[in-house]
Amino acid sequence: MVTPIEEDLVTREVIADPYTYYGRLREEDPVHWNDKYEVWVITRYDDVVWLIRHHEMFSSALKNDPRPPYPEIYESDLELYEYFMQFEAEMVNQQDRPAHLDMRKIVHGYFTPKPMDAWRPLVKSAVKDLLDAAEERGHMDVMRDFAVPLPVLVIAQMMGVPRQERPYIREISEKLLLGGQGGPGEPDRMRLMRQCIQEIYDYVSPLVDERMANPGDDLISVLAAGEKSGAFTRPQVVANTALLLIAGHETTLNLICNGTLSFIRNPDQWELFKQDPSGMTRAATEECLRYDSPVKSLPRITLQDVEMGGKIIRKDDRVRWVMSSANRDPRKFDQPDKFDITRWPNPHVAFGAGIHHCLGATLGRIEGQEAFKALVERFPKFQLETDALEYKLALNLRSLESLPVSWN
Repeated sequence: MVTPIEEDLVTREVIADPYTYYGRLREEDPVHWNDKYEVWVITRYDDVVWLIRHHEMFSSALKNDPRPPYPEIYESDLELYEYFMQFEAEMVNQQDRPAHLDMRKIVHGYFTPKPMDAWRPLVKSAVKDLLDAAEERGHMDVMRDFAVPLPVLVIAQMMGVPRQERPYIREISEKLLLGGQGGPGEPDRMRLMRQCIQEIYDYVSPLVDERMANPGDDLISVLAAGEKSGAFTRPQVVANTALLLIAGHETTLNLICNGTLSFIRNPDQWELFKQDPSGMTRAATEECLRYDSPVKSLPRITLQDVEMGGKIIRKDDRVRWVMSSANRDPRKFDQPDKFDITRWPNPHVAFGAGIHHCLGATLGRIEGQEAFKALVERFPKFQLETDALEYKLALNLRSLESLPVSWN
């Protein structure tokens, strides 16, 4: 008897274990039409890489999606949904060429490897301070006490956000993530979004005005200079500030939490890592990115009819490519379900590929490397303080609610 495939992508079971669910799709129906959300789900590595490298066929401009929102919202909130989509449409990651290239040029230089590596001393210092505080307590919630404050501190410093306002960055991020198409799907979520977007405008616009008058070397000054030169509009500056604040820490905190949990569940790899932390940090971080990627999947809209896997994806169809599945594809990775920090090369797609390759990939790697290296050098091992771990109900992100640990 063939077991039907679950079509609700945000059930607790699918969220808790995406690898079994998407792994089944990858083997049985790698180009799968999900009837509930009216979206094609692409799960094999080669298909995913081909898709994201053909930006001329698959659009990132989700505002052009002709279908209703998914998960669904209240019909009375459709106007709010349009407002939210227009806000998202100003972000660089929701642009197609040539607009995408023009907007990315403004900030690209800031995120190249050499300038990013200059932030490594700050990352190291922040890691030490956070772990000093945790060590005094004898236990910590890796999410709350380490994984969240580290990248928030770094991106806030890069953006020139005052120290006392850093908690607000996290608050904004959580609200926006609740409302997007990658969110948990509460039907009234658009009402929260309307309020949140107004808060972002109220917070960011004065900062941009100040940087236009008195530019510095921070990232908001870069965006403000883009507005001053006419390359950006004010809505684009505000939306991309929000994007950078969120993307600048959300994926990193998931990398740190998911990677730490992977080590806890694979103590042999922790012991191996302890033998040579400096020498193995790079490969260990890449394996954390592959094995339990901080982002699970991302959406596109087809710009023309496309044949894939013997099926025709029609123009204007929704497509969702799943890096969690691609990164566990046995056609690409030997023993893909094994956590192996000696794996090299490691051509995962945790940061995407092609023109939309994650701007902050270098920064995320630096933060992950310094976090894992410090953890393995300082702590002999971790014990989970609960077996009842829960993940946020999200389509896009692979994000734990908390990760409480102790050590002896």
